[in-house]
Amino acid sequence: MGGVYTLFLKELLRFRKVSLQTVMAPVVTTLLYLLIFSQVLQSHVQVYPGVSYTAFLVPGLVMMTMLQNAFANCSSSLIQSKMTGNILFILLPPLTYWEFFAAFVAAAVVRGLVVGVGVYLGGLAFTPVPFGHPGWALLFALLGCGMLGAIGIVASLWADDYDRMSAVQSFFIVPLTFLSGVFYSIHSLPPFWQNLSHFNPFFYLIDGFRYGFFGESDVSPMFSIFIVSACFLALSLMTLTLLKRGYKLRG
Repeated sequence: MGGVYTLFLKELLRFRKVSLQTVMAPVVTTLLYLLIFSQVLQSHVQVYPGVSYTAFLVPGLVMMTMLQNAFANCSSSLIQSKMTGNILFILLPPLTYWEFFAAFVAAAVVRGLVVGVGVYLGGLAFTPVPFGHPGWALLFALLGCGMLGAIGIVASLWADDYDRMSAVQSFFIVPLTFLSGVFYSIHSLPPFWQNLSHFNPFFYLIDGFRYGFFGESDVSPMFSIFIVSACFLALSLMTLTLLKRGYKLRG
């Protein structure tokens, strides 16, 4: 496991070195969302009984930020390595494809959790947010960050330049996170949009994570964990297959 730990540590040091950009910036941006939406919609949006809209927002924003940063950690690291050519220094050591995968995904999970904790602590300045089922919240957080870490690897393997990488972020990751129930309960949507939301795997992450706080959710947390686990397994297998083949990494 020495290779896994070394590559994992390298990724941790990379995002820690620019923590103002990788940790503080997303925390501040997300808290601005909380400030604006809570002030504008607090008295206009009804969610779970006994739960204020501001409290409802906090878990959704925490998970949204974790997902986006887990994706960014893997995708930015690998695309930079590919574009600058220093990917060779990762490929030359005797690392197996699963060690490569484990190290990058683990680092993505750590960055996602660090940013998520920062957003949660900042959210407590706005409103108390109970932690009714912390085990559920942690499970969805780990699976969510793992999923987005795997997607980040796949996207960076596919992308040949920063423009394509940015397109994945702008046209796939951001829309799916914003339309996953972060700012609303899907029961407030018309039937067509409610049904469409069930095809968004990010919805199950947000909904299940929110259950860990309030014990309330739009769908069963057991069903959500099934969907999320299946997605994580499928994405992991796809990523491992691409890495094993050396897709766009070796000649």
